[in-house]
Amino acid sequence: MSLALYRKYRPGSFAEVKGQEHVTVPLQQALRNGRVHHAYLFSGPRGCGKTSSARILARSLTSVQGPTPDPCGVCDSCVALAPNGPGSLDVVESVAAPHGGVDDARDLRERAFYAPVSSPYKIYIIDEAHMVSREGFNALLKLVEEPPEFLRFVFATTEPEKVLSTIRSRTHHYPFRLMPRRDLTELLQSVVESEGIAVDPTVLPLVVRAAAGSARDGLSILDQVLASAGSDGVTRESAASLLGVTPDTLLDDVVDAFAAHDAAGVFATVDSVMEGGHDPRRFAGDVLERLRDLVVLDAVPDAGDKGLLDCPPEQLTRMSRQAASLGPAGLSRAADLFHAGLVEMRGTTSPRLLLELVCARVLLPGASSDASALVARLERVERRLDIAGGAVPVTPQPHPHIPHPTTAPVAPEPARVPDSARHGSSAPSISAPVAPPRPAPPVIDGTGTPSVRPAAEGSGSVDHAGGAGSGTANSGTPGGWPMTAVPGVAAEPAAAQGQPGAPTD
Repeated sequence: MSLALYRKYRPGSFAEVKGQEHVTVPLQQALRNGRVHHAYLFSGPRGCGKTSSARILARSLTSVQGPTPDPCGVCDSCVALAPNGPGSLDVVESVAAPHGGVDDARDLRERAFYAPVSSPYKIYIIDEAHMVSREGFNALLKLVEEPPEFLRFVFATTEPEKVLSTIRSRTHHYPFRLMPRRDLTELLQSVVESEGIAVDPTVLPLVVRAAAGSARDGLSILDQVLASAGSDGVTRESAASLLGVTPDTLLDDVVDAFAAHDAAGVFATVDSVMEGGHDPRRFAGDVLERLRDLVVLDAVPDAGDKGLLDCPPEQLTRMSRQAASLGPAGLSRAADLFHAGLVEMRGTTSPRLLLELVCARVLLPGASSDASALVARLERVERRLDIAGGAVPVTPQPHPHIPHPTTAPVAPEPARVPDSARHGSSAPSISAPVAPPRPAPPVIDGTGTPSVRPAAEGSGSVDHAGGAGSGTANSGTPGGWPMTAVPGVAAEPAAAQGQPGAPTD
């Protein structure tokens, strides 16, 4: 039976720990200066080297030359604590998941006071320390605060915030981080060379992306890929099929269809994804990663040369064309829609339906009124008018504004006064026209029947010049227009003419 790669290539010294120099260098310097603390807390994501570093620290302390930053590797303690070694009685490694109760903590506290067997130090490595209960931490508190001179603690956890604050404040905290992509690629490349198996150069980027910065995950995935190697080694197609990665042809088809606004091509690609047995969620995630690469490539045209993208040259050329076709606003908007779609797909029973809805939203930027959709529509118009390549659009000249003539209100002419009236004659005068007043509302009498007000009472008035019967009734005509009295003729009531609103006696 072969040994797993993550165990076979476990680091045995701080110099072999990759991507964690911000932790290993200070630890080596502390060992070199002889300033060894009684408790350490190693935190960070899974598979980044916390437990391995704790074992290396124990090896450096229990070595014949210890404390030393570089274990000799030949003494009994170094050989016992080497990777895949038998172990030492003076180094106790415990996993807190099944042993995190208060009884386990009390048992550890009782055994901790026994002196080491053959080493100057007795070291307890507590893995998954966040699984220790609150009562268990309280039982260890006094021991961690004031341990015996020979006792050392190393806590390793992925969730340091769950470690009791009184314990955490009594330790030296070293946060580990995910391994950079370049360091992880170099590590996997060295393992492939040591194994002597031919691997396509485009396979390692797939493994690195699937590992997501975890060295242990990367070695486990690489172990699976190497186990399936054929007579010609490991090809990209076999590795992509094994890892469940969406083929590049499907990604290219859907991105090209988005750029061309080809709805038939987009939904045909989705159908091909389902017919091929691919997971719609995984396909949406791979499309989102492709859109991310296109965004980077659109912003940094030489991203491949700068190491920002790990793609073959022919794929970079194809992706550059896709980025130019979609534009920065279209890429950003499509990425936002796929990200929101991935959130909606969690726990759904119809992932294909949601995938098709997301694709429909990408194809219809006019269906949204946000700023990104507006910019996407503007970029589409620019590409159609062929001005995105540098041509300057012709700005239409505004027409001169010609003000329209407005008719000024005509002032009414002053009323003429007849000479006869001026000299005190009793002849009736012709009244000047006046502005029509508003018609008076009907009055409801006691019987509930509306009655009509007299014209003189509503809004009209009657002038008597020299005692003669001359005047105007402003509401005695239809619409309330004034009625001018004619000399020598008495004004008829409106009721006699059959008009409504006539005055009554």
